[in-house]
Amino acid sequence: MDAVTAEQKYNFDVVRWFVVMAVVYLVVGALVGVYIASELAWPFLNFDSPYLSFGRLRPLHTNAVIFAFGGCVLMATAFYSVQRTCGVRLWSDKMAWFTFWGWNLIIVSAVLTLPLGITQGKEYAELEWPIDIAIAVVWLSYFFNFVMTIANRKTSHIYVSNWFFLGMMVMITYLHVVNSLAIPVGLFKSYSIFASVQDAMIQWWWGHNAVGFYLTAGFLGIMYYFVPKQANRPVYSYRLSVIHFWALMFGYVWLGAHHLQYTALPDWTGSLGAAVSLAMIIPSWGGAVNGMMTLSGAWDKLRTDYVLRFLIMSLAFYAMSTFEGPVMSIKTVNALSHYTDWTIGHVHSGALGWVALVAVGAIYHMIPRIFHTEIFSVKLVNIHFWTATIGTVIYIVAMWVSGIMQGLMWRAYDEYGTLAYTFAESVEAMHPYYAMRSVGGAIFLLGAVIMLVNVIMTVLKSVSDGSLRSARTATASA
Repeated sequence: MDAVTAEQKYNFDVVRWFVVMAVVYLVVGALVGVYIASELAWPFLNFDSPYLSFGRLRPLHTNAVIFAFGGCVLMATAFYSVQRTCGVRLWSDKMAWFTFWGWNLIIVSAVLTLPLGITQGKEYAELEWPIDIAIAVVWLSYFFNFVMTIANRKTSHIYVSNWFFLGMMVMITYLHVVNSLAIPVGLFKSYSIFASVQDAMIQWWWGHNAVGFYLTAGFLGIMYYFVPKQANRPVYSYRLSVIHFWALMFGYVWLGAHHLQYTALPDWTGSLGAAVSLAMIIPSWGGAVNGMMTLSGAWDKLRTDYVLRFLIMSLAFYAMSTFEGPVMSIKTVNALSHYTDWTIGHVHSGALGWVALVAVGAIYHMIPRIFHTEIFSVKLVNIHFWTATIGTVIYIVAMWVSGIMQGLMWRAYDEYGTLAYTFAESVEAMHPYYAMRSVGGAIFLLGAVIMLVNVIMTVLKSVSDGSLRSARTATASA
């Protein structure tokens, strides 16, 4: 399909805006992350300002990378791929634009409220009740538009990537609504309707499933569309992809309790969470192998195809992090890893290695097709691949070493049965690894900045050579 025909048939305008904003938010989120990582290594960087303190900026970082960057990527790729796989235009252009502007206003609200300390204090759910309501409304507009586009499809079946997107949308809807149930006591203050251990259980039911469905199921939808498209080969096993989907949908919801081992939570819930976590290795690895085996007979493409490099490397990190997480949920391992930087390393092996790399690969795939021009610089994309990969590896290795050292120091006893190290000594021992993490994060950030420059130059190139304008003009005249 040529550029003019595609522009006539589909709504790429909203996809373009989501893509550009995703890259902007990647830079912003990574920048805040590097800054707060540096604060832990060199505490004077908070300059004694409450607005620059780690406690205020850390939720800003997580919201920026998960909901600003991740959300824009999910909305861009879902709206792009559902049109392509269903052979129809988005059901409602106006609703798509409502989703775009609504989501970005929510992000602005987070930027304004979190540094001011306006927060519910719940992991990945810090935003106060008026913003929570706005999230639900905008998310439902995204969900409904996606469903109606599928309902109007011209194809006989629903492609598997759309099932993963749908699963994510359904699950995140009720996860967000239930976890955010609160009693408002002011415009910017509320209290959860849950209390004590029940609040913790509901919170980590949401917290882990935000990872499991938002950052895994949704991004698997990206993988199942963009890996076969970029490789120009059918998915290795369609049957395996369907098994992967249903196992993920029914299995993932039980895992949240593994975050609460050795707490006031009843012991059986932690055991159940750990048992199901271990079982989830099988479908997760099945999905990773399915994506990698799609390249069977075409591995030589990795020599020259920069987009495939991002996508396949992301699958390697997906396999690694979906093995590491279940192992960390086992009680004997968790006794060492709990509350340590090992958990931070695990999170970022998934967030940087899996989520960011597959998202970046998808964006690089879409840009030439939605802006109707070649990428400004292939060389910059290759540089980005290496900075992203090297930065991620440095980051997670630093946190693995730091975390295991922390766990060992915290539970080391001398011959008298007293603690061998004070907490302050363990903090001092972490310093070189915190500095190493900052370096790794800075290298990853450099890659994100390179990507932003490359995308901006590609957009300007598209405008200057008239390719985008001519496609739009043809669409308007048609």
